[in-house]
Amino acid sequence: MSVPSLLDHVVLAGPDLEAAIDHVHRLTGVRAERGGRHPGGTANALIALTRDGARGTQYLEIIGPDPDREGNELPETFGIATLTEPRVVAYAIHPRDIEAQAAQAATSSHDPGPVEPLSRRTEQGTLLEWRLTRSRAALPAYLPFLIDWGETPQPGLTTGPELEVRSFTATVPDVWSAAEAATAFGSDIRFKTGDGVTLRLTVDGPKGEVTLI
Repeated sequence: MSVPSLLDHVVLAGPDLEAAIDHVHRLTGVRAERGGRHPGGTANALIALTRDGARGTQYLEIIGPDPDREGNELPETFGIATLTEPRVVAYAIHPRDIEAQAAQAATSSHDPGPVEPLSRRTEQGTLLEWRLTRSRAALPAYLPFLIDWGETPQPGLTTGPELEVRSFTATVPDVWSAAEAATAFGSDIRFKTGDGVTLRLTVDGPKGEVTLI
């Protein structure tokens, strides 16, 4: 098993939320549970990621345009406006000290951005609040954003549907430089050499072992 030690969640985005949920359901046999709406016109659905059958603080976030948003424009979040199909686009880690880790990451050639508050309401109306880094420039997909849930229960512990996580890795053209940058962000994701940058989440569920990319 190759999973970053501080992995919080993996993000699979698509230009249509229901189609992205169907995509994951078709591949894995598990249908994500609706999460809620975000400011900025997105909404999500979640699947908890277990390790050795036990719940932990990891989950898969499926995110897309909020069907009830104002207007028809696709949101820019996670590059949704440019996507033509669902794909794994990002991941988050939960450092022990988000401020210190963000400061360390800022010493690398990539700026993680400031630590800012964010929130959403669940389908039941419960307000969830957290802090995360929000870079002003697009970061390579192999670099995580940092997140701190504070007093809010981490969704991997409260989401109903689940899949067993087998691995989460990245394919990059230059393993050495990617690993150096990821280390500054506090990520120990495993890299493989390949053309372009591709994130790969391998899970096990009702339809067996499946890799989402």
